[in-house]
Amino acid sequence: MTMRISVLTILVACISISYSYAQKKQVQESNSLTSNSINITKMNIQDEKQSFNDIKEVTKALEPYIKSALTGDGKLSRSAFYDHAHILGSIKGTVYNMTADEFGGAVSEGGPSENVQHHITWIDISGPAAAAKVEFLDWNGLRFTDFFVLYKKDGQWKISGKVYNSHSKN
Repeated sequence: MTMRISVLTILVACISISYSYAQKKQVQESNSLTSNSINITKMNIQDEKQSFNDIKEVTKALEPYIKSALTGDGKLSRSAFYDHAHILGSIKGTVYNMTADEFGGAVSEGGPSENVQHHITWIDISGPAAAAKVEFLDWNGLRFTDFFVLYKKDGQWKISGKVYNSHSKN
């Protein structure tokens, strides 16, 4: 019987030690997970701040173009584009395939559009590349949907290309 008690005592001690070890390991893993969660949270906050800043910068890069719709200032519109930029779209069934310079001339020729309204529908960013969709209502009597491709070079966002739809007999 003493032998049984000793074996039972040893067995209970082993189980107790194993349980204690398991609890200690679980606490360590929990602390590690909490620490990792905090690091992930900090990283997500930093990513979100950068993302928010990039969205503000892309919005700012679109402003000259958007203002040119109101003012009819082709030079202002042109300033939003890279030199290589290309513009493609159609108005009343006629396809226009233009350089940024030609498009700036078309904006000047169209003149101011005092009642124009705009809405930036979305901006999507991946590193130095971005895409944006802007809706215009009553730009010289027409509704436009513009899709922009932008690129950030030397810390500055500019429009690399644009395709559009005038919603008029297209």
